[in-house]
Amino acid sequence: MDAYSEDLRQKIVQALQQRRMNKSEAARAFSVSLSSVKRYALAVREGRSLSPGKPTPGKRPKLDEKAKRLLEADVEERPFAKLADRREYLQKVAGVSVSESTLSRAIRKMGFAVLEKKDAGCE
Repeated sequence: MDAYSEDLRQKIVQALQQRRMNKSEAARAFSVSLSSVKRYALAVREGRSLSPGKPTPGKRPKLDEKAKRLLEADVEERPFAKLADRREYLQKVAGVSVSESTLSRAIRKMGFAVLEKKDAGCE
């Protein structure tokens, strides 16, 4: 879920201050949680900004933009290279170490087909 806009946060605080609305009424009126209303009121009391400043939670992507561009260029240049070779290439050029599964998913997200078949052990 995205953070609430700074404008909405300011409206909530104004409702608390100017209209003398209590926190639970403000939460219901603006369809936000009571804990959010409390957090915004505390931020104003402490003189902090109401802007949503924290980065979104979660893990950072394993492939940054530079690595994605390099991978895309590699797929276009060498469409039949094996995932192991691409993995080695990214390690050497970008210093990024990822699994073949991660590479496969990234290549599919870019719109390319992964042409490599798993070795079934049959000859």
